Amino acid sequence: MLIVALAEQIRTHARLTAPLECCGLLLGQGSTITEACPARNVHLSPQTHFEIDPQALIDAHRAARAGGPQVLGYYHSHPRGPAEPSATDRAMAAHDGAIWAIVGQDGAIGLWRDNKQGFEALFTEASSR
Repeated sequence: MLIVALAEQIRTHARLTAPLECCGLLLGQGSTITEACPARNVHLSPQTHFEIDPQALIDAHRAARAGGPQVLGYYHSHPRGPAEPSATDRAMAAHDGAIWAIVGQDGAIGLWRDNKQGFEALFTEASSR
C-alpha cells in the first residue's frame, strides 16, 4: 500500500507546510502506491481546506495516459486534527474508489478508500510521533 519512504515524504511535506494543509497525489499501479507527488494547495482557506492544483491533476492524468503511473488517490494534512476524514472531506469526496492518505497533527497517517458508501479505513497508524 504506502511504503515507509513515501510516508516519511508525506509527513515532511505536512510538517513544512503547517499551519496550512498540504496536499498531493498518490501515484502507482494496481493497489501499489509508488510515488507521492506534492502539489500546491490552491484553496482560498488553506488553513482548514485543501484543493489540489488543477494543473498538477491534468499533468498526472496526461502522464498516466502516456504509460506513466496511474493516479490512485490523494493525500493531505490535518494540522490541527486527526488522521481521519473530516466532515469537510466527507462532503467533498467523489466516492470514486480513490485512496486518501491523511496526516494528522501528531504525524500519524491514515489510509482510506473513498467508496460509494463513504470512507473505508484501510490502515490507521498508531499515534507515536
